[in-house]
Amino acid sequence: MKRFMPLAWYRGNIMQQTVKASGTRVWLNKLKTTFSKPQNAILLALGILLTFSTIAPMISIALDTVTVHVGSVDSHYTGLTEGYTFYNWQDLFTGKLAKVNLWSPLLNSVLLSVFSCFGAIFYGGLFAYLVTRTNMRCKKYLSSSFIFPYIMPQWTLAVIWQNLFDSNLVTGTSDGLLAAIFGIRMPLWWCQGMFPSVMVLSLHYAPFAYILIGGIFRNMDANLEEAATIMGTPRLKIFARVTLPLVKPAVLSTVLLVFSSAMGSYPVPHYLNLTTLCTKYVQMGEKRAGEASILAVIMILFGVLILIVNQKTTSGRQSYTTVTGKSGQISLVNLGKIGRNVVAAIFCVATFFTGILPIILFAIETFLPNPGDYSFIRNGVEGNLTTKWWVTSENITENGMYGQKGILFNEAIWGAFKGTLIVAVCCALLAGTIGLLVGYCVSKNRRSKWAAYVNNMAFLPYLMPSLAGGVAFFVFGSSMGIFNTYLLLVLAGTVKYIPFASRSALSSMMQLSGEIEEAAIIQDIPWHKRMLNIIIPIQKTSIMSGYLLPFITCVRELTLFMLLCSQTKIITTMLDYFDEMGLYAFSSGINLILIVFILICNALINKLTGASLDKGIGGE
Repeated sequence: MKRFMPLAWYRGNIMQQTVKASGTRVWLNKLKTTFSKPQNAILLALGILLTFSTIAPMISIALDTVTVHVGSVDSHYTGLTEGYTFYNWQDLFTGKLAKVNLWSPLLNSVLLSVFSCFGAIFYGGLFAYLVTRTNMRCKKYLSSSFIFPYIMPQWTLAVIWQNLFDSNLVTGTSDGLLAAIFGIRMPLWWCQGMFPSVMVLSLHYAPFAYILIGGIFRNMDANLEEAATIMGTPRLKIFARVTLPLVKPAVLSTVLLVFSSAMGSYPVPHYLNLTTLCTKYVQMGEKRAGEASILAVIMILFGVLILIVNQKTTSGRQSYTTVTGKSGQISLVNLGKIGRNVVAAIFCVATFFTGILPIILFAIETFLPNPGDYSFIRNGVEGNLTTKWWVTSENITENGMYGQKGILFNEAIWGAFKGTLIVAVCCALLAGTIGLLVGYCVSKNRRSKWAAYVNNMAFLPYLMPSLAGGVAFFVFGSSMGIFNTYLLLVLAGTVKYIPFASRSALSSMMQLSGEIEEAAIIQDIPWHKRMLNIIIPIQKTSIMSGYLLPFITCVRELTLFMLLCSQTKIITTMLDYFDEMGLYAFSSGINLILIVFILICNALINKLTGASLDKGIGGE
C-alpha cells in the first residue's frame, strides 16, 4: 500500500530546500563580489603558487632523508637498493660519528649566528646612531661606503682576512701582508675558526642593522626626546628609556635576519676553516647523502622557527609609532670639535679596510707571480710582477696557468658571466614582479588571514638558510630532470629573492593612501591601468629597489647555486672552482670583476631612478 506523507512534511521540505538554495546563492554572490576585485583573485593565485614553490622542494628533501641511496652508507648497512629507511636519522643522531657530523657543526652554526647578531647590531647600530643623531663629519661618504661589505660577495672579507693575517708558520699557507711586511704572525685562533668567521659575518651584515635601526632614528619624532630633555632627564637616561625602546622592533628584525643568514653561510666558514652545518653538508657528499639531507632539514627548521618567533613578537607587539608628522628638528649630540673628527677618522679607516682595500688587494693579487704570497714586498722583487693572468691568449700549462687562458681571453669565464646575467635578469624580473603583486595584494587585505599566510610564504624563503634552500631545489630538480639547467637556477633564485621585492613593495604600498586608487576606481579605470599609470609611477623608487636587490644578490650568489649546476655554469661557481684548483689569481680577478660590476650597476640605477641597494636591505 502506497504511503502518503503529510502536507506539512512537504511544506517543510520545500522550505528547507529553498533556504539551502538561498544560502548557496548568497555564498556564490559573496564569492563573485570577492573575486571581482583583482587583488583578491591575484592573492589566491599567489598563495597557491608560493605554497607549491616553497613547500614542494621542502617535501622533496624531507623524503630524501628516508630514501635509500645506492652506493651510500644507508644502502651498505641496510642491504637495500631502493625503498625507504630511517637508518640515516638513527646513525646521524646516535652513531659513532654523531658528534663530528651533527652536534659539533650544529653548535658552531648556532654560536656563529648568535655572535654575528651581536657584532652586526653593535657595529651597525652604533654607526646608525652616529650618522643620524650626532654631528659626526663625513656622513655622506661614510653612509655610502658602509654598505660596501653587503654589496660585495660574502666571501670577499674572508679572503681579505686571509690575505692580511695568514702566515706560513701558523696557517701553512703563503705569508699575508702582516707577516710579509712586519714579520708579525697572528695566532691560529685569529686566522682561522670561530673568531674570524664571526668578525667577517658581523661586518658583512652590519648594513642590516644600519639600514633598519638608522631608519628608525632618522624618522623618530623629536618631541619624544625634547620632552624628556625639558624635564631635566640626563641624556644617557633618555637614550636608555626613550630611544632604545623605540628601536626595539628594528633590533629584533636585525636579529632574525642576521641569524638566519649566518646559519646558512657557506663561503665564510669554508674559507676560514670553521666546520658548520653548511660545510659539513658539502663534506658528506654522496657517501652520506641521506644524512646530509637531514642537516639541510635542520637548517630549514631553524628558518621556520624564526618565522614563528617573528609572528609571535609582531602580533603581540605594542605600538612603536615614531613618525607623527608633527615635529621635527632632531637635536644632534655634539661630539665636540675634536670628537667629531676623531670618530669620523675611525670609521673612515674601518670602511677603508672593509670597502676599499678589498678592491685594491684583489687587483694586486692578479699581478702577483704567486697569488697570496706578499713576500716580494720584503725581498724587493717587484720586477717579478706579471700580467700573464690577464693577457695570456693561449692555453698553456707553464707558469702555473694549468691550461687556462688569461682572464681577458678566457671564453669559459665570460661564458659563465653571460650565464650569470641571464639568471640574474630572469630572477629579477620574476621575483620583482611577484613581489610587487604580493606587496600590493597584502596591503589591500591587511586583516585577511589568507593575506597573512601569503605574506609569510613569500618571506619564508629568506629565513631559510641558502644552502638548505639549494639542497631542497637540488633534490627537487634532480627528480624533475632539470638539474644543471638555467630553469632550475631561475626557479631557485626567484623563490629565494621574492622576499626582497615583496618587503620593499609592501612597505611602499602601505604608505599609499587608499583615496588615490579609489578616485581612479570611481572613474572606471581598469586595474592594470591603475597599476601602470598611477601606483607604479608614484612608488617607482621603492619598486625599482625590489627589482635591483634580486638582480645584484643573484649576481654574487654562490651558496644557493653551488649544488644546482656545474662549476662552469655561472661566474660564482667558476670562482669557487678556480679557488679549489689553487688558481687564486683567476678567483681574485673574478672577485674584482664582480665587485666593480655590482658597484657600477648600483650607481647607474641610483642615478637614473633614485633607487639604491641600501634602500631595500633587510627586507624592509
